[in-house]
This record gives sequence, C-alpha cells and structure tokens, in this order.
Amino acid sequence: MYSSNPSSTEQYSHAPPPFAQATVTGVPMNSTSQYHENSQQASFQAPVPWSSGLYDCCHDVSNCCLTCWCPCITFGRIADIVDKGSKSTGFSEVVYALIANLIGCGCLYSYPYRTKIRQQYMLEERPCGDCLVHFCCEPCALCQEYRELEARGFDMTIGWKGNVEQRTGGVMATTAPVFQGSMNR
Repeated sequence: MYSSNPSSTEQYSHAPPPFAQATVTGVPMNSTSQYHENSQQASFQAPVPWSSGLYDCCHDVSNCCLTCWCPCITFGRIADIVDKGSKSTGFSEVVYALIANLIGCGCLYSYPYRTKIRQQYMLEERPCGDCLVHFCCEPCALCQEYRELEARGFDMTIGWKGNVEQRTGGVMATTAPVFQGSMNR
C-alpha cells in the first residue's frame, strides 16, 4: 500500500523554500511584550522552605539557651549578617534590649529582619506573617533565623566582617564609590 520511505517531494514539502528563510538580526522576532514576559517568567523563582522548622530550637541547644536568656545577643548577630556589617552587633543588641525592656515588645524591631532574610534567600512565609511569628514566638523565630544563616554557611560568632575575611582569605574587598551625576563647572 503505502511506502515507508516518502518520495523526495513528499519528504520536503513542509520545508520552506530556501529563499524564504528569515534573516538573522540578533533581535528576537516575537513582540517585545512577549520577550519581557518570558524573561520575567524565567527570573521568577518559587519560595523555598526554611532549612529547619520554627520549633526545632533544640537542634542547637547552646543557641536555644542563649536566645532564651538573652535574645538581644542572638538578634545582634542576625542583624549584623543581614545588614552586611553596616550596623555593629552591639548597636543592634542595645536597641533590641531597650525596645524589649521599655516597651516589652522586641518583635517590633526584629520582625523586619525576618522579612529581609526571607526576601534575600527566597524563603517561604510560614507558618504565618513575619510580624505574627515574632509576636507569638520571638525566641523560636530568632533561633530559626540563626540556624538558617548558619545553614547558609555563616559563622554567626564572628559576624559579617569575619565571614567576609574568612571567605576572601583575609583580604577585604573594597569597591570604589559610585558617582552619580555629571561634571559641572
């Protein structure tokens, strides 16, 4: 009946003629809106789970005890890493201790750091909003954030600058300041 080998005219009947090939310009031929939609879809990444649970405090007993008796130290270490050394550990510790002791609600100062960690590492907002997690379970939230940063390779005891020096072999990388504007006379 039918041959398994199509004739040469049947085989190439779907191909465009050689003169109808598009020229390559380096610019995508589809519309720019489709191009931007595709690039945005490619850059979107679904949130990932935390490396440990909110109530896994006892996985690191020393940090659990430190956070239970003096949460300002744990928070200061977290803030130093999250702020990339822009504020000293001591400054963050004192501000946290003042807010916690004067107002009784250190979570007002600490919950934005949970948000920063989540955004920086694309973490899920679980089990509820960051403010509510810190308000209801401040010590557990601080322990979880501390463990997360440790799981990401930070040595929390040496701070941001110590981690940078450790990773760069003792050489602190500096960059030139960014100048915005034009030259004026």
